[in-house]
Amino acid sequence: MGLMEQWREKAYSQTTEPGALRRFWDDYFLKEKAIYEELLKDPDQAVTGTVKELAEKYGITVMEMTGFLDGIQESLKVPNDIENLEEDSKVSLDFDNEKLYMNMVEAKAEWLYGLPAWDDIFSKEKQEELYKLQKASHTYVREEKKIGRNDPCPCGSGKKYKNCCGRVS
Repeated sequence: MGLMEQWREKAYSQTTEPGALRRFWDDYFLKEKAIYEELLKDPDQAVTGTVKELAEKYGITVMEMTGFLDGIQESLKVPNDIENLEEDSKVSLDFDNEKLYMNMVEAKAEWLYGLPAWDDIFSKEKQEELYKLQKASHTYVREEKKIGRNDPCPCGSGKKYKNCCGRVS
């Protein structure tokens, strides 16, 4: 069983007692936050290494690093082959700043997109713009402008809407 499979089995277990799973995630999120604080100090530096080397660098287990790689995957400039990860697999944490910020917003990870380090990367205005852009990207219900009775009919007849398609029989 590959590392990613093991991670998903552990992190999303249906058999683990809910309290234990909650503690697992609380502990993981603290470690994840610490890694992002470190990465955001120099966001333009592409951090690379094996899964095991990066786990040691950030003081976490290989399994936790696997979870971190799963979480950052969609924000990377060049995605890693996370489905086939092994301890000695070479990986990169070279992320796109805007994508990372927006993915943190999408995940509702306020403890991550609210990190003070973002203030050194983006202005408050830019952070707000990215936040709104991400939120708007999932707005599926958009009201169309209503056709007024005296507006030209959208069918192209040249008549007023009330005298064409909007006629009440």
